[in-house]
Amino acid sequence: MRKLVAGKLHGIHVTESNLNYHGSITLDPDHCEEAGILPMEFVEIWNKNSGARISTYVILGERGSRCCILNGAAARTCQPGDQIIICNSVYLDERQITSLKPKVLTFDENNHIRDRLSYSVTVGPDGKYTFEILDHTDTALSIPLMVSGA
Repeated sequence: MRKLVAGKLHGIHVTESNLNYHGSITLDPDHCEEAGILPMEFVEIWNKNSGARISTYVILGERGSRCCILNGAAARTCQPGDQIIICNSVYLDERQITSLKPKVLTFDENNHIRDRLSYSVTVGPDGKYTFEILDHTDTALSIPLMVSGA
């Protein structure tokens, strides 16, 4: 089994940090549902401003609020306005990698979704992997943004 990316909120901005709370990160349910992040799921958080990396669990905030609130000890690692990456993961057998299509959302400064992307891995006839970032923002069809191969 391998630990693989399952979904990602990339570049979301911290709206609040609340030291006097029971830990976790509070997120807008709309963002979580679209990226495939569940309530109480453990996520990794990477602060693009400071480089801090932490792990905590998700609780749901008010739907439509675009909130991203670090609670408890996590509040010490991220300040309002910081841009962070939130990533959940899944354990899969390597042979299942081509069935995994993680959803990746990117955000503007007000936490409105800017881009709707997904990752895709295929295996060529030579048995080598190819990785693509597909853009689902304005079209029903996937447009490769980046392709890499062996």
